[in-house]
Amino acid sequence: MAAALFVYFYCMFTHLFNWRTGLGIIAIAIVSGTIFYSNYLAKKIAHDEREKVEVWVQSLKTRIATTDKSALDLTTTITSHNTDIPIIETDERDNPSGEGLNLDTNAIKKDSSYLRQKVQDFKQLHEEIRIEISSDPLIINKYYYGDSKLLQEVRYYPLIQLFIVALFIIITLITISTRNKSTQNQVWAGMAKETAHQLGTPLSSLQGWIELLNEKGGNEKIMHEMSKDVDRLKLVSDRFSKIGSTPQLEPNNIVAQIASMVAYIKRRAPEKVNFALNSYGQDEITGIINGPLFDWVIENLLKNALDSMEGKGNISIYIKDEPAQIIIDVADTGKGISNKNISNVFKPGFTTKKRGWGLGLSLSKRIIEQYHKGELFVKNTEAGKGTTFRIILKK
Repeated sequence: MAAALFVYFYCMFTHLFNWRTGLGIIAIAIVSGTIFYSNYLAKKIAHDEREKVEVWVQSLKTRIATTDKSALDLTTTITSHNTDIPIIETDERDNPSGEGLNLDTNAIKKDSSYLRQKVQDFKQLHEEIRIEISSDPLIINKYYYGDSKLLQEVRYYPLIQLFIVALFIIITLITISTRNKSTQNQVWAGMAKETAHQLGTPLSSLQGWIELLNEKGGNEKIMHEMSKDVDRLKLVSDRFSKIGSTPQLEPNNIVAQIASMVAYIKRRAPEKVNFALNSYGQDEITGIINGPLFDWVIENLLKNALDSMEGKGNISIYIKDEPAQIIIDVADTGKGISNKNISNVFKPGFTTKKRGWGLGLSLSKRIIEQYHKGELFVKNTEAGKGTTFRIILKK
């Protein structure tokens, strides 16, 4: 029993703790350790700097109180060695006296309130150091100081490191995502080509049988319908074979191309579904396309529109010729797309239907955007009122 539990938990651990998880934990440990160590260094440097300021202040007090040359030389040495910690001397009311130490002299000359503002800034950083200048009358000076450049760099270092790590993680994720998409595209292309290859053999056989039946005669009507179905299968095979390779784009009449697909879908649609094609009075609008692949896109959009309607409604196609582009809108009066699904409709495998693999819109987007360098997107949609897909083909 104990051995079985050990094996179970070991399997669970090895399943959860893969190499990616291990790398993530190591990265978090390194960043966390660096942050803690940087904070430790910052506190240590801050403590040392306060001691330096206190010594510096005491040296000033000694200079005021003594005339001994050795003592004066020592205080001069101490004060001259502070070249990085900014210090401001004030009276009891925080009025600055002098120009301060290690501050921007140009800013002091240009802005009379610069020193007062610095006093307020230093108050937020460190507690002031007081020194009694005179006991009768009582005169007390205050000394406010800020952080040296070294301390500022140590304090900002963890933020810089976090930014670099975050940037590295983002670049890594983008690279992995791009690689996964590339792999996914290769898989889809491979599946498409394999499908075309598998269709080729039975198609050739069917064509041979049709020729034999034609020679016997008396089956002309049946042969005509069978030939149309075989031609349809050949078209499907041709479409699949073009996925993954660079298709040949040629000038074609977009209006005639779409009209042909509308007629094809209309013959297979319910009688209560009305189709309308509006090209704004133009019978010919030339676009550079690959005919079979473009037909596939239009067919997918029309079938998608049919699926969104319960056997009745309107499907309208609008073709507009503009100077730099051709705009094609496919609008239906179906059930529409919910807001949560708009961003998913073009993802491979996504479908709200009980049948189908959810590849039609994904392949359509790929055909338009990758092969034709155009755009395919949901122009608008409203629940219960319908959806409009828009294709933009650049001239």
